[in-house]
Amino acid sequence: MITTADAPARQPAPWWFNLAGQLLQPWVRIRRDPAEPATLLQAGVPVCYVIERDGFSDALILQRACREAGLPSPMQALSGTRRRRSVFALTRRDGWLFGRNRKRAASEPLRQLVHSLEGRPELDVQIVPVSIYVGRAPSRDSGWFRVLFSENWVMVGRFGRLLALLLNGRDTVVHFSAPVSLRQMLDESGTIAPERFARKVARVLRTHFHRIRAAVIGPDLSHKRTVVDAVLNAEPVRAAIAAAAAKEKISHAKAWRKAHKLLLEIAADYSHPVVRSASFLLSNFWNKLYDGIAMHHFDKARAAAPGHEVIYVPCHRSHADYLLMSYQLHVSGVVVPHIAAGVNLNLPVIGPILRRGGAFFLRRSFKGNALYSVVFNEYVAQLIDRGVPMEYFIEGGRSRTGRLLAPRAGMLVMTVRAFLRAPRRPVLFQPVYIGYEKLMEGKSYAGELSGQAKEKESLIGLLRGLKVLRQRYGHVALNFGEPIELTPLLDAASSDWRAAGADPDVKPEWLNSVTDRLAEQIQININRAADVNPINLLALALLATPKHAMAEADLLTQLELGKAMLEELPYSDRVTLTPMNPAAIIAYGEQMGWIQRVQHPLGDVLTVSAEQAVLLSYFRNNVLHLNATAAWVACCFLNNRRMSRASVLRLGQIIYPFIQGELFLPWDADGFVAQLEATIDFFVRRGLLESTNDGRSLERSPGQDDGAFQLKVIARSLIQAFERYYITIAALAKNGPHTMSGGELESACTLTAQRLSLLNELSAPEFFDKALFRGFIQKLRERRIVWTDADGKLDYDSALEGMVRDARVILSREVRHSILKITPGGERETATDEPLAAVPAPAMALPDDASAADLHQRHVDAEQHEHERRSGDDRRGPTPDA
Repeated sequence: MITTADAPARQPAPWWFNLAGQLLQPWVRIRRDPAEPATLLQAGVPVCYVIERDGFSDALILQRACREAGLPSPMQALSGTRRRRSVFALTRRDGWLFGRNRKRAASEPLRQLVHSLEGRPELDVQIVPVSIYVGRAPSRDSGWFRVLFSENWVMVGRFGRLLALLLNGRDTVVHFSAPVSLRQMLDESGTIAPERFARKVARVLRTHFHRIRAAVIGPDLSHKRTVVDAVLNAEPVRAAIAAAAAKEKISHAKAWRKAHKLLLEIAADYSHPVVRSASFLLSNFWNKLYDGIAMHHFDKARAAAPGHEVIYVPCHRSHADYLLMSYQLHVSGVVVPHIAAGVNLNLPVIGPILRRGGAFFLRRSFKGNALYSVVFNEYVAQLIDRGVPMEYFIEGGRSRTGRLLAPRAGMLVMTVRAFLRAPRRPVLFQPVYIGYEKLMEGKSYAGELSGQAKEKESLIGLLRGLKVLRQRYGHVALNFGEPIELTPLLDAASSDWRAAGADPDVKPEWLNSVTDRLAEQIQININRAADVNPINLLALALLATPKHAMAEADLLTQLELGKAMLEELPYSDRVTLTPMNPAAIIAYGEQMGWIQRVQHPLGDVLTVSAEQAVLLSYFRNNVLHLNATAAWVACCFLNNRRMSRASVLRLGQIIYPFIQGELFLPWDADGFVAQLEATIDFFVRRGLLESTNDGRSLERSPGQDDGAFQLKVIARSLIQAFERYYITIAALAKNGPHTMSGGELESACTLTAQRLSLLNELSAPEFFDKALFRGFIQKLRERRIVWTDADGKLDYDSALEGMVRDARVILSREVRHSILKITPGGERETATDEPLAAVPAPAMALPDDASAADLHQRHVDAEQHEHERRSGDDRRGPTPDA
């Protein structure tokens, strides 16, 4: 227990006070934060507690918390002063039953303390702010009525406080802040008058309590009208209203009402009781739906958040993402963010509930509505200026393939411009990976990718969808990735970026490049926080076989190899991996209904039905990026027995920009080469490859060997990406330059991929996803391999045909001929059957810094390749050894 040097003997609290404490004790359970607040205090210095609100119950709770923590009693006289109690409140209540609050009552006890220190330099008092919250987060066994009386920003009366204690007293938090030396503050203030000094300290304490309350239960946004008024009174909105009135030839009042209506369509109407009620309901909902929800690296995210405007940017895979994030943050003691939701979710009944839970709605397009654009931008700016945490999905919509979608930078641009206008609080973007084992929307996603129209959200559709509650959806993981600070990106873009916010109508020329880099880094950091669950591992293995079936012994071996690869070649320190062993993974897959066991005398076979295979491809794509380097190395030996190490690395550098753009990989060119080297060494250690010729050559075993089979399974997880690349460049080469526009090429590639999928029974609908072809074409443009001519048609040079020829290293003759036969276009010669040694290497197919030595090495490798082909050691064809 901490005592003071000259303190009088501890005076007991009045008998009636102790009696009230005993009566209250069964109804209150206290959690201290920190658990041992005595470590915060300085020994030998009198302690004076400050509480936010004057109340008998708060005094009782504080007295008990101090007694249990071994702290000086707040009810004893304050040593060295005339105060009869060692506690005072910032806000006092006059009267007994119907008293009113008096905001500045704290000045009087502070003046008394200051006068006590005058003329006594040896005396000091440590001020300890104590925040008391009753029922901040009701537990899952709380009743519905309890959430209505949980802690909020409203100053409730005595009766309301009594109900809160009776209903939620068992969830009481007493937060002790670090003490402040009153002597030190007085010395630093100089010759300021005691009355003025007391008012200053009271303001500082009020600000402190406001920040603590905002951190615990969220900002005070209970009154939507305060935000609405601020937006409508902002100068950009007033100017936009005047411009709209002039353009549409309507009165200013009518234009104002139009802006007001738009803002009411957009704005959230955050309600603490609704959030707590939703938390109570969702706890039961998640228990019916999922077997568990896990959060990883959340402690790191919480530690990085203080002092920042936090923007949560998770991947978007299900409508459940909104609710999962908000629920998990709330039960973890973090403020629920305001969420940008599509206006299609603003349904009757559902929309108002979401709005009161923090959702604000935006239209899919702002085009053609200047007033809406200005109002929405100003609303976002107001949220950021008020320190409200936000959440939005930069993919623009839910991923139907399981991959991260190409980011849309609209919300990022609004966020950056709002920060530039008022850079008071640094902005922190928090990426979050959300991993499922089964999706409620799985079948609808597969249907949409197969050409079915997307079903519009409706209340009736939502009611029909309640049948999903009859199923179990396994476990869910929320992995918090490495946060991204906005300020360093702005510093790197422009040294005088702070001046860019002076004129909100001027768009800095570097803004687009900053938001593009930010969007890409967010996606990269989401992927670096992936969670690898049992379903992901099963999908990687079983979907790589022609009939999606594998002998149990082979599947056990493949799962063990996959786990070992992720453990020995870590993609990131934030990737999490299932602790299940291979046998448990198979048993879990059977339990979840993803795989079926076919018993056989020679050994059981695990198989996936055709319908399940399509759905399972989603979960393979979730973690495909983790397998990228291993899949590339394995692809090099899919149709080749022997290859030089230098060729594997060099061709990997050529293909890497396209894989990186599709899978948001984190390495630069040198980093990718280093990862390839580590992967090759891993394969050599595992006996899948043999290193010969002093390490310069690599060789795999014959096709019937187990090692060759394992390499084939790894390779086929990525082979479809290379087939899509080949479809694109083959279509261009077959039709010739100046014949197809970008849109026509996308359509031709999509049709080719669809037909190839039908002929080969591919179970991956994303194989003919137009967005993936569009992304590859864009990368070709960025690297100046393809460009648009004056007529809007695509042009290229011989480098593209060189890439077609290089595809022979990876793709079998059968696949190449099938693609060329199906691809629509002219009969133009593509020279795809010429041997590599007979074709000069085009400069455009090499890295940007290619030298004469690179060209020479490629020529040597090509000659070696041709020699091996003729000698029969490197035969090519549709099978590993054909």
